[in-house]
Amino acid sequence: MIKTVVFDLDGTLIDSSEGVTKSVNYALKHFNKEVDDLTKLNCCIGPPLIYSFTTFFEMTEAEAREGIEIYRERYNTIGVFECRLMDNTEYALKELREQGYRIAMGSSKPEKMCHKILEHFDIEKYFDDVTGATDDGRIDTKEEVLRELIRREGGDSSAMVLIGDTMYDIEGADKVGIPAIAVTFGFGNIDDMKKAGAVEVCDDFKKLPDLIKGL
Repeated sequence: MIKTVVFDLDGTLIDSSEGVTKSVNYALKHFNKEVDDLTKLNCCIGPPLIYSFTTFFEMTEAEAREGIEIYRERYNTIGVFECRLMDNTEYALKELREQGYRIAMGSSKPEKMCHKILEHFDIEKYFDDVTGATDDGRIDTKEEVLRELIRREGGDSSAMVLIGDTMYDIEGADKVGIPAIAVTFGFGNIDDMKKAGAVEVCDDFKKLPDLIKGL
């Protein structure tokens, strides 16, 4: 029986595409790699930035780390608030809380940014724990974030489920032994997430409590 529901943030609880892509492009401009169509940067929503910069833009690790600092110049002051809650997000959080579930966050976004966003939308009150990446890179990937969350929750992941929108979420959950539900309204490919082992698919947060009950 599921007792703790773990949410990804970007693409799951919030549509952060505007703030993330504009801030990525701000960093890319420093390297003369900026793009005209911001939708081409949606690939950067979800994975750690060091992965995105080295993989999608062929930066060296040193360049990528410099790019992250430039990204943060814009994102931490402007981009963090260029987002919106996904439809029925608060409904789902309230219902899950009323049904007795613990609610946690496991995001590859820096933990302090997760808190700032949850506070901005006045939904942090629903969360028992918020775990995110560390600025020093010690905790960065989805797997590392989830392992830290499990540690905080007492080391038992047997009653957890992850709600996410990308392959990085599904694969990270699989590596730590947590079943995952894929949402259709984020930035990932739903067929790929099914192949990676998503146990359920959610196309509306109003349906999420019933999906979790069925696990």
